[in-house]
Amino acid sequence: MKKYNIAVIPGDGTGPEVVREGIKALKAAAGRFSFSVELNEYDFGGERYLETGETLPDSAVEELKGYDAIYLGAIGHPGVAPGILEKQILLRLRFELDQYINLRPVKLYPGVSTPIKDKGPGEIDFTVIRENTQDLYSGTGGFTHKGTPDEVAVQTAVYTRKGVDRALRYAFEYAGKRRSPRPWKGLSEAERESGLKGQLTLVGKTNVLTYIYDLWERGFKEIGEKEFPEIKRDYNHVDACCMWMVKNPEWYDVIVTGNMFGDIITDLGAMIQGGMGIAAGGNINPEGVSMFEPIGGSAPKYTGKNLINPLAAIASAQLMLDELGEREAASAVEDAVCWAVAEKLESLGAGRMGYGTSEVGDMVAERISG
Repeated sequence: MKKYNIAVIPGDGTGPEVVREGIKALKAAAGRFSFSVELNEYDFGGERYLETGETLPDSAVEELKGYDAIYLGAIGHPGVAPGILEKQILLRLRFELDQYINLRPVKLYPGVSTPIKDKGPGEIDFTVIRENTQDLYSGTGGFTHKGTPDEVAVQTAVYTRKGVDRALRYAFEYAGKRRSPRPWKGLSEAERESGLKGQLTLVGKTNVLTYIYDLWERGFKEIGEKEFPEIKRDYNHVDACCMWMVKNPEWYDVIVTGNMFGDIITDLGAMIQGGMGIAAGGNINPEGVSMFEPIGGSAPKYTGKNLINPLAAIASAQLMLDELGEREAASAVEDAVCWAVAEKLESLGAGRMGYGTSEVGDMVAERISG
């Protein structure tokens, strides 16, 4: 029997509550599809920092490299200044584990409402692939004359050709695997029926960020033409992408973009798919260990109240199973989430689901078990 060793970081606020329900789903999938999961929990987060002054021990990164995956609840504590935990735990893990892809499915499930008029599950179903370790997040910059009227703050976006190319290549490969049933803009009926694979849209700002996105655009063209000629290519400025994600989300199949722009448009994506309660993400190192998390944050005001929606955490477990190669198990988890939102939940909002956090986890796990 295949066994997966998974590091669990429940984290802060409601993180432990939603992770607990995600683990129920993982164990149900393991039981049904004949594999096992061995879980080892770590207490990295705000409480540990407040008690010890330590965020992430130096030994932790090397230890975490030995796992098959990392399952994260949330990072963010009201008693800790913003940026400390995020930079020293979340960003540090992404960088030191070289999780250079942020994978964000944007999928509207049946029964979930979207703020976009006249759009449904057939129109909102795409994936954003965000470069995850460079750009403004690289930490290049600083202050001069801090605290004076002459203060200057500089933060520089940095990209390497290696970093851009590997993100682009991952996105092209992903688009090749993801075939959409929808009639894409500009495709003839013959092209659709011939099995033409997906569309990859590069999102940048070539008219202003002329150095960075020139690098992206050249790589996009060269890799696409030489290695993935079957993938239809498109380009959007980031501001136009934000408009079209709202007006015509059906135009998108797979989006690839830089770290800063990706951070912004994935939150927009979360809103059009029904909110943070259903939005899951993966920080991927295809050659190493990847980390999976709900993107909604720690929601400290709901801590311990059994009100928070755990479906984003359960959907994160589904992404983890898919990345581990357990495709049937991942599909069963997604089917159970779809069933829950379509047939059971009154709303995705905390305290408005019609069920408590643990009840939602129980019903999803039972559905997965079959």
